[in-house]
Amino acid sequence: MPSITSKSYRFAFILITSLFFLWGFAHNLDPVLIPHLKRSFTLTTTQSTLVDSAVFIAYFIMALPAGFIMKKYGYKIGIITGLLLFAIGCFLFIPAANTQLYSFFLVALFIIACGLTILETAANPYASSLGPPETSTLRLNFSQSFNGLATALAPAIGVRIILTKGFSDEQLNAMTESARKIALASEASSVKLPYFILGSILVLVAVIFAFTKLPVIQKAEGHVAGKNILHAFKYRHLSWAVASQFAYVGAQVCVFSLFILYAPKSAGITQVEAGDYLSVCGIAFLIGRFLGTFLMKYIQPQKLLALYAVINVLLCIVAIAGHGFVTVYAVIGICFFMSIMFPTIFALGIKDLKGDTEFGSSLIIMSIVGGAILPRIFGYISDGTGNIQYGYIVPLVCFIVIFFFGWKGYRVIEKSQL
Repeated sequence: MPSITSKSYRFAFILITSLFFLWGFAHNLDPVLIPHLKRSFTLTTTQSTLVDSAVFIAYFIMALPAGFIMKKYGYKIGIITGLLLFAIGCFLFIPAANTQLYSFFLVALFIIACGLTILETAANPYASSLGPPETSTLRLNFSQSFNGLATALAPAIGVRIILTKGFSDEQLNAMTESARKIALASEASSVKLPYFILGSILVLVAVIFAFTKLPVIQKAEGHVAGKNILHAFKYRHLSWAVASQFAYVGAQVCVFSLFILYAPKSAGITQVEAGDYLSVCGIAFLIGRFLGTFLMKYIQPQKLLALYAVINVLLCIVAIAGHGFVTVYAVIGICFFMSIMFPTIFALGIKDLKGDTEFGSSLIIMSIVGGAILPRIFGYISDGTGNIQYGYIVPLVCFIVIFFFGWKGYRVIEKSQL
């Protein structure tokens, strides 16, 4: 565990790190939900990306309220509130499946994401603060590695619980149109059990947090509360971090959420096989997080970020122009090299913000709305061209933005000093 010696800090760090796993698991069930709901409700690729839109619009709407909760009531209340909202959204999957309404599923996902927004707004800066400032980026990457573990596990579990249930294509083709619609909609019920279990676990974790005394993070010298949210924008590196996180999350969602639609087209495999390869993507992501955390002991985080972004630009070109399994391998490589990006951008973005740290954290979390917007563009390109591989133009541009942040944009400069 990076640079944490106090027992109270160590236990708090373990608890906070568990949150990274839980929200990572929820996020990485979405790539399974997308093809499942696409089939159940006969959606286009663009329509199916509303799953991501419902999730990531919540980040934009809830990030500022989450920041205010943190400033007024503290991290502990914020975390418990986030966990309970997360759980409520999971439990709403049961009535959503019973009513067989796509819009109800989107509402449940939105509520889940409201809880995730509060959790991420609290957990990212709290984890980075639980120890010496000079190792904050390394520490946040370590916690985020367990998000990577969830990325590896969730698709493999999800495809077997959700995608393997229901009727075969031959059975559906033999039905009348009305019977086929009813049969497809009924398949949505396979989501009840996994989301009920997840919701129950979240309630239990919330109870543990309620009875745990978390250490109070001491404010650094010179930490004077920021005047307002716009005041934080006086730091140029924060502006760059917001733009880069918008690009990164958009790219990550394009890669992970649409992989089960992408791989069967580019490599000619089944959706269940694609789900297994998505787990391989998650394993690559997990290994990348741990290896990146290790490498940051020897390589400055911003340099590693810039290098990984350049490599991903090249891999996106392969994902666009390649054929067969080389495209799958390219996407696995993208997952490996984007593994360090979220925590590194976050930690570099809130560096030396002092009294503007909470507002800066909220702004970076708001930028996660890129996950709602950029996959839609991916979908429009895919539907418009009839080739889902062309959608990888979107992640390619995103990684170019991230490269510029790692190259120059990370430097801590107040705009008044320019």
